[in-house]
Amino acid sequence: MRRALVLAAVIGFSVSSAVAQDWAKEKLGKSPRHGEYVDIKSGGRDLQAFVAYPEVSHKATTVLVVYEIFGLTDWAKLAADEFAAAGYIAIAPDFLSGTASGEARGAISRLPEKKVLADLDAAFDYARRLPAANGKVVVAGFCWGGAKAFAYATHRKDLSAAFVFYGTPPDQSGIATLHCPVYGFYGENDARVTVTVDQTKKFADNAGKKYEPVIYHGARHSFMRLGEQPNPVPENAKARNESWRRLQEILPKV
Repeated sequence: MRRALVLAAVIGFSVSSAVAQDWAKEKLGKSPRHGEYVDIKSGGRDLQAFVAYPEVSHKATTVLVVYEIFGLTDWAKLAADEFAAAGYIAIAPDFLSGTASGEARGAISRLPEKKVLADLDAAFDYARRLPAANGKVVVAGFCWGGAKAFAYATHRKDLSAAFVFYGTPPDQSGIATLHCPVYGFYGENDARVTVTVDQTKKFADNAGKKYEPVIYHGARHSFMRLGEQPNPVPENAKARNESWRRLQEILPKV
């Protein structure tokens, strides 16, 4: 019983720390870049999204940012702003738009994948119409969003690249239908996800698809967020910094 209570407390702390992100809100509030909320038509409803614009003189590639299972949190919006800081338009759709308010984690876990892909299509088409966009669109997803970003690469034929952060892959048949390169970012201490990497790489290679995973030593799940928050574990901070450098090396080439 005591062990169960301790485990519940640890899980509760993990969830609350993911949702309580005053540090991310403060950092986002200091950003000099333009960020705004927009409504995008997706089927018969308005899909709300947070859009962050880079300070550049040329038309830019767009990054669709797919959030963690905790929803459109302050850190999710900060991640979008950080893509903008690197020179890209970032659009973070809120897949819970138009639904009753409640506990985000449960509601997001119940979202049908077809609905998520349809919302990403709507955001993709919106990105293509932006005057400041160059027409090229990539997707980057974290945790739950990493799995959806991987799935989106099997769905959208004109997607330029997918960046999967500690998200599970589609099945073998899905990997065989990848329409773009997929770049994976994984924590060593995240066996639930990371054990899928070798087999996924084999499936992709056999199908002639590009899948390039990197596993970061000592990092755990959600290291992109955990490595940025105050007083991070060194391994998470190192993995986050190396991942951002890798992103900025790959993005101009896609």
